[in-house]
Amino acid sequence: MILAVPPARLRRLLLMEPLKYLAGYPQHVHARVLALIEQGRLGPMLVDKYGGQSHTVRSDGQLYDYVQALKDEHLRRAVPLGKVIYDSKLQVMKQALGTHTAISRVQGDRLKASREIRIATVFRDAPAAFLKMIAVHELAHLKEAEHNKSFYQLCTHMEPDYHQLEFDLRLYLTHLDVAQRLSGS
Repeated sequence: MILAVPPARLRRLLLMEPLKYLAGYPQHVHARVLALIEQGRLGPMLVDKYGGQSHTVRSDGQLYDYVQALKDEHLRRAVPLGKVIYDSKLQVMKQALGTHTAISRVQGDRLKASREIRIATVFRDAPAAFLKMIAVHELAHLKEAEHNKSFYQLCTHMEPDYHQLEFDLRLYLTHLDVAQRLSGS
Protein backbone atom coordinates (compact mmCIF):
# COMPACT_ATOMS: atom_id res chain seq x y z
CA MET A 1 0.00 0.00 0.00
CA ILE A 2 1.06 3.56 -0.60
CA LEU A 3 1.42 5.48 2.61
CA ALA A 4 0.75 9.18 2.77
CA VAL A 5 3.46 10.86 0.70
CA PRO A 6 4.57 14.48 0.99
CA PRO A 7 2.40 16.27 -1.61
CA ALA A 8 5.29 18.24 -3.11
CA ARG A 9 7.31 15.07 -3.79
CA LEU A 10 4.29 13.28 -5.21
CA ARG A 11 3.29 16.21 -7.46
CA ARG A 12 6.87 16.44 -8.76
CA LEU A 13 6.83 12.71 -9.51
CA LEU A 14 3.45 12.86 -11.26
CA LEU A 15 4.38 15.94 -13.29
CA MET A 16 7.31 14.04 -14.78
CA GLU A 17 4.98 11.24 -15.93
CA PRO A 18 1.24 11.86 -15.58
CA LEU A 19 -1.48 9.30 -14.87
CA LYS A 20 -1.00 7.29 -18.06
CA TYR A 21 -3.76 4.77 -17.38
CA LEU A 22 -6.32 7.58 -17.09
CA ALA A 23 -5.22 9.50 -20.18
CA GLY A 24 -8.65 9.58 -21.85
CA TYR A 25 -10.54 10.72 -18.77
CA PRO A 26 -11.56 14.31 -17.96
CA GLN A 27 -9.48 16.57 -15.75
CA HIS A 28 -11.87 16.36 -12.77
CA VAL A 29 -11.31 12.57 -12.66
CA HIS A 30 -7.53 13.13 -12.65
CA ALA A 31 -7.91 15.64 -9.82
CA ARG A 32 -9.97 13.21 -7.73
CA VAL A 33 -7.50 10.36 -8.28
CA LEU A 34 -4.54 12.62 -7.45
CA ALA A 35 -6.29 13.62 -4.24
CA LEU A 36 -6.79 9.95 -3.30
CA ILE A 37 -3.12 9.24 -4.03
CA GLU A 38 -1.90 12.23 -1.99
CA GLN A 39 -4.04 11.15 0.96
CA GLY A 40 -2.81 7.56 0.67
CA ARG A 41 -6.39 6.36 0.15
CA LEU A 42 -6.35 4.90 -3.39
CA GLY A 43 -4.89 1.52 -2.38
CA PRO A 44 -7.11 1.09 0.70
CA MET A 45 -10.18 2.07 -1.34
CA LEU A 46 -9.43 -0.68 -3.87
CA VAL A 47 -8.77 -3.21 -1.08
CA ASP A 48 -12.11 -2.31 0.54
CA LYS A 49 -13.90 -2.79 -2.76
CA TYR A 50 -12.13 -5.89 -4.11
CA GLY A 51 -10.56 -7.46 -1.04
CA GLY A 52 -6.92 -8.04 -0.34
CA GLN A 53 -6.93 -11.59 -1.68
CA SER A 54 -6.05 -12.43 -5.26
CA HIS A 55 -7.59 -15.31 -7.20
CA THR A 56 -6.32 -18.89 -7.42
CA VAL A 57 -5.64 -18.88 -11.19
CA ARG A 58 -1.87 -19.10 -10.96
CA SER A 59 -0.65 -21.26 -13.85
CA ASP A 60 -1.18 -21.15 -17.60
CA GLY A 61 -3.19 -24.37 -17.40
CA GLN A 62 -5.51 -22.91 -14.78
CA LEU A 63 -5.83 -19.73 -16.87
CA TYR A 64 -6.77 -21.77 -19.94
CA ASP A 65 -9.44 -23.65 -17.95
CA TYR A 66 -10.77 -20.39 -16.48
CA VAL A 67 -11.05 -18.61 -19.85
CA GLN A 68 -12.44 -21.73 -21.52
CA ALA A 69 -15.19 -21.95 -18.86
CA LEU A 70 -16.13 -18.31 -19.54
CA LYS A 71 -16.13 -19.02 -23.28
CA ASP A 72 -18.30 -22.13 -22.84
CA GLU A 73 -20.77 -20.14 -20.75
CA HIS A 74 -21.11 -17.12 -23.05
CA LEU A 75 -19.64 -17.88 -26.48
CA ARG A 76 -20.38 -21.53 -27.21
CA ARG A 77 -20.28 -21.14 -30.99
CA ALA A 78 -17.12 -19.06 -31.15
CA VAL A 79 -13.93 -20.50 -32.61
CA PRO A 80 -11.99 -22.82 -30.29
CA LEU A 81 -9.09 -21.50 -28.25
CA GLY A 82 -5.69 -22.98 -28.98
CA LYS A 83 -3.74 -21.39 -26.15
CA VAL A 84 -4.32 -19.08 -23.19
CA ILE A 85 -1.26 -18.00 -21.22
CA TYR A 86 0.14 -15.38 -18.92
CA ASP A 87 2.72 -13.28 -20.77
CA SER A 88 5.40 -11.46 -18.75
CA LYS A 89 6.50 -9.31 -21.71
CA LEU A 90 3.06 -8.10 -22.68
CA GLN A 91 2.66 -4.85 -20.75
CA VAL A 92 6.23 -3.72 -21.34
CA MET A 93 6.52 -4.65 -25.02
CA LYS A 94 3.12 -3.88 -26.50
CA GLN A 95 1.63 -1.47 -23.96
CA ALA A 96 -1.28 -3.89 -23.69
CA LEU A 97 -2.73 -5.95 -20.88
CA GLY A 98 -4.03 -8.74 -23.05
CA THR A 99 -3.84 -9.79 -26.69
CA HIS A 100 -5.73 -12.09 -28.96
CA THR A 101 -4.18 -13.51 -32.09
CA ALA A 102 -5.25 -15.79 -34.90
CA ILE A 103 -2.42 -17.97 -36.11
CA SER A 104 -2.68 -19.85 -39.40
CA ARG A 105 -0.44 -22.82 -40.15
CA VAL A 106 -0.20 -24.97 -43.23
CA GLN A 107 -0.51 -28.67 -42.46
CA GLY A 108 -0.25 -30.66 -45.66
CA ASP A 109 -2.84 -29.31 -48.06
CA ARG A 110 -4.92 -27.72 -45.28
CA LEU A 111 -4.76 -24.42 -43.48
CA LYS A 112 -5.16 -24.78 -39.73
CA ALA A 113 -6.19 -21.73 -37.71
CA SER A 114 -5.58 -21.39 -34.00
CA ARG A 115 -6.61 -18.63 -31.59
CA GLU A 116 -4.38 -17.49 -28.74
CA ILE A 117 -5.10 -15.23 -25.81
CA ARG A 118 -2.21 -13.78 -23.83
CA ILE A 119 -2.84 -11.97 -20.56
CA ALA A 120 -0.26 -9.81 -18.80
CA THR A 121 1.25 -11.39 -15.69
CA VAL A 122 0.14 -8.39 -13.62
CA PHE A 123 -3.23 -10.18 -13.50
CA ARG A 124 -1.73 -13.19 -11.74
CA ASP A 125 -1.71 -11.15 -8.52
CA ALA A 126 -4.67 -8.88 -9.26
CA PRO A 127 -8.14 -9.23 -7.74
CA ALA A 128 -10.31 -11.90 -9.38
CA ALA A 129 -12.72 -9.31 -10.78
CA PHE A 130 -9.92 -7.73 -12.83
CA LEU A 131 -8.82 -11.07 -14.25
CA LYS A 132 -12.40 -11.76 -15.28
CA MET A 133 -12.68 -8.32 -16.90
CA ILE A 134 -9.56 -8.79 -19.05
CA ALA A 135 -10.57 -12.36 -19.95
CA VAL A 136 -14.02 -11.13 -21.02
CA HIS A 137 -12.40 -8.35 -23.04
CA GLU A 138 -10.14 -10.76 -24.93
CA LEU A 139 -12.94 -13.30 -25.44
CA ALA A 140 -15.13 -10.57 -26.95
CA HIS A 141 -12.46 -10.17 -29.63
CA LEU A 142 -13.31 -13.68 -30.84
CA LYS A 143 -16.58 -12.23 -32.15
CA GLU A 144 -15.77 -8.53 -32.63
CA ALA A 145 -12.32 -7.44 -33.81
CA GLU A 146 -12.78 -3.70 -33.20
CA HIS A 147 -13.65 -1.79 -30.04
CA ASN A 148 -17.08 -0.71 -31.23
CA LYS A 149 -20.59 -0.63 -29.77
CA SER A 150 -21.18 -4.34 -30.49
CA PHE A 151 -17.89 -5.22 -28.80
CA TYR A 152 -18.79 -3.39 -25.58
CA GLN A 153 -22.34 -4.82 -25.63
CA LEU A 154 -20.82 -8.29 -25.76
CA CYS A 155 -18.46 -7.43 -22.89
CA THR A 156 -21.36 -6.21 -20.73
CA HIS A 157 -23.35 -9.32 -21.66
CA MET A 158 -20.56 -11.50 -20.28
CA GLU A 159 -19.79 -9.19 -17.33
CA PRO A 160 -22.55 -6.69 -16.46
CA ASP A 161 -20.15 -4.49 -14.43
CA TYR A 162 -17.58 -4.42 -17.25
CA HIS A 163 -17.29 -0.63 -17.54
CA GLN A 164 -16.91 -0.09 -13.78
CA LEU A 165 -14.34 -2.90 -13.61
CA GLU A 166 -12.40 -1.37 -16.49
CA PHE A 167 -12.25 1.98 -14.70
CA ASP A 168 -11.31 0.36 -11.38
CA LEU A 169 -8.62 -1.66 -13.17
CA ARG A 170 -7.19 1.62 -14.44
CA LEU A 171 -7.15 2.88 -10.84
CA TYR A 172 -5.43 -0.34 -9.73
CA LEU A 173 -2.77 -0.01 -12.44
CA THR A 174 -2.30 3.66 -11.52
CA HIS A 175 -1.82 2.61 -7.89
CA LEU A 176 0.80 0.01 -8.90
CA ASP A 177 2.53 2.52 -11.19
CA VAL A 178 2.75 5.23 -8.54
CA ALA A 179 3.98 2.73 -5.93
CA GLN A 180 6.69 1.54 -8.32
CA ARG A 181 7.76 5.09 -9.16
CA LEU A 182 7.89 6.03 -5.46
CA SER A 183 10.01 3.00 -4.60
CA GLY A 184 12.35 3.79 -7.50
CA SER A 185 12.80 7.48 -6.70
